Amino acid sequence: MTARNMTDYAATMRDFRLEVPARFNWAFDTFDAWARDPSKLALLWVSADGQPRRFTFAELAERSKRFANALAGLGVKPGDRVVVMLPRVYQWWEILLGCLRARAVSVPGTTLLTTKDITYRLNAAEASVVITDEDNTHKVDQVLAECPTVKHRILIGPGGGRLGRGSGGWQEYERLMAQASPEMAHPRNASGDPMMVYFTSGTTGFPKMVLHTHASYPIGHIITGKFWLDNTPEDLHWTISDTGWAQAAWTSFFAPWNMGAAIFVWDARGKKFDSQETLAMFERFPITTFFAPPTAYRMMVQEPLKKYKFPTLRHCMGAGEAVNPEVIDAWREGTGHHIYEGYGQTESVLVAATFPATPWKPGSMGPAAPGHHLAIVGEEGRELPRGEEGDLAIRVKPERPVGMFQEYWKNAEATANCYRGDWYITGDRASMDDEGYLWFVGRADDVINSASYRIGPFEVESALVEHAAVAEAAVIGKADALRGEIVKAFVVLAPGHTASDALALELQEHVKTVTAPYKYPREIEFVADLPKTISGKIRRTELRQMERDRAKSPSDRIPSPPKGERAG
Repeated sequence: MTARNMTDYAATMRDFRLEVPARFNWAFDTFDAWARDPSKLALLWVSADGQPRRFTFAELAERSKRFANALAGLGVKPGDRVVVMLPRVYQWWEILLGCLRARAVSVPGTTLLTTKDITYRLNAAEASVVITDEDNTHKVDQVLAECPTVKHRILIGPGGGRLGRGSGGWQEYERLMAQASPEMAHPRNASGDPMMVYFTSGTTGFPKMVLHTHASYPIGHIITGKFWLDNTPEDLHWTISDTGWAQAAWTSFFAPWNMGAAIFVWDARGKKFDSQETLAMFERFPITTFFAPPTAYRMMVQEPLKKYKFPTLRHCMGAGEAVNPEVIDAWREGTGHHIYEGYGQTESVLVAATFPATPWKPGSMGPAAPGHHLAIVGEEGRELPRGEEGDLAIRVKPERPVGMFQEYWKNAEATANCYRGDWYITGDRASMDDEGYLWFVGRADDVINSASYRIGPFEVESALVEHAAVAEAAVIGKADALRGEIVKAFVVLAPGHTASDALALELQEHVKTVTAPYKYPREIEFVADLPKTISGKIRRTELRQMERDRAKSPSDRIPSPPKGERAG
């Protein structure tokens, strides 16, 4: 399929430029431009029980101005932090827009946060406002005494008996909205003012606060929306993402609305991901472009895809971790659509991708996105020859790409550590071929060093999931006296398959034939599920820690390996 927004990759890379004005507020300057058409659809929201509700740009513009004025009425000042911990309720979108208008710094978080997580985030961000729903107010109440900066708590929902309990009680969102004015002038804020803070997934240590400013991040997502989502004003775009993940800001807020596309949202709170219900949405609603994490695609391709209809779907994307080529093939065979991969971080907009205008190389992350110069660099910050493995880096000098984060807020050391010479170091290991395509190896701390061989976990995982018995796999390095580390795989079986020593041996032989024999997993453990971050990335760090804990406490281990765990 030919991309409508990119037809010549080389020309786009050569000619594309983004201008950042000195003063900019995305809600007024971009969102409200689409609101001039009073009938233009902005959000098609489907409730948890399947009831749709349509919001125009004009309606969300008015409601978000009301919320901005409500914040001002509470004494919230520009720069104050507002923690937003909500499921996929439509209010999330108007709250983030309202924060932009009020110049309050939104801090999105998932409803999966524990009281410990909430305490850390409220205090680290020095939040003055926290917004959540009825199912999560008790978690905030439990830690409120430990969070002295919190002045206001806002409840999405009816509230019931929670209100009126003296000063500092929960305030009902709709009551605040009803009392606020829908009129608001453009604040003429500086482009570099703080806009949004995301906490990183925190695979190691405490999560860092990624600070984005009012112009660079939202304007930078023109790259994401135009070239990767391929969105136009006629599209209805669906992203499957928790609202606490930066992916929601990427492809369920800034990127599609930059292009004037409408956003589709299915609340589905309290439900585990259901492939059949998800696929049925394509028949019920006119969804044209679709993003899902690789885990969701892996689950959906196990369904008989050809029994479903995709009458309006035209373009599909995946990101968060690499999408296995066999999953891409299965999705294309079942739906007629390729899955275009994208690469970026909480700290950036789209950095690299497979585009419809570029040839697909199975297993590659694709070339650099417009507006970016990427390279593989060594320890000295110099570019390495093509084909060599090193640190994936983004050039930030002499010109910083539009869309990059400002800093790790209140963490000057972490900010300094992510730069090396003219480069921002992503923390990912990769190589680049002669045509500029990137080949992902793994996180810098995920690479396995076994008998002097450096083994990227993704390649082994990819080989494993090609086997019909494997639904998901995670691979780590396990300490070994002889080899330094051995490859160990944690495997989630596909329906209809049973763990056994024979199957473990079969999987080992399969990996040996699919990839280099030295990369095969010398241990395989069958598990019911894999630990993941809120963004759906496998937490290999947690699996490594589990293995270290087992090694420290051999008395706690089962004397013989559990069925299906095999040492090779």
